[in-house]
Amino acid sequence: MSVKELRLVVTADDYEEAVAFYRDVLGLPERASYSSPDGRVTILEVERATLEIADPGQADFIDAVEVGRRVAGKYRVAFEVEDSAATTRQLADAGATVLAEPTRTPWNSLNARLETPGGIQLTLFTELDLK
Repeated sequence: MSVKELRLVVTADDYEEAVAFYRDVLGLPERASYSSPDGRVTILEVERATLEIADPGQADFIDAVEVGRRVAGKYRVAFEVEDSAATTRQLADAGATVLAEPTRTPWNSLNARLETPGGIQLTLFTELDLK
């Protein structure tokens, strides 16, 4: 067996706001969209996906580093971006709530934490040079 794609499905009460946030503000390209009398869906692309599994202790540690306290639930979405500080400002201007400004982590990345429209916790991270 082989898995071909990881797809995170978000059910958003305000569909237009969520699509605009992820597609238009964050810049995820649209692969396809479908509608029927029963509803709508838009599929957005990212360059690469991974599944990160952490135990509760590691999740506590990540929250402590990024935010200073435990704030995430069982699920958190993380996007690697070129400039986490600039992207944080851009997403905040588009309606995200900044939970923590970009912080240099022990694993040498610059991470920010936001809550997006629809209530999803989002980590933005930029890998820093190993200097």
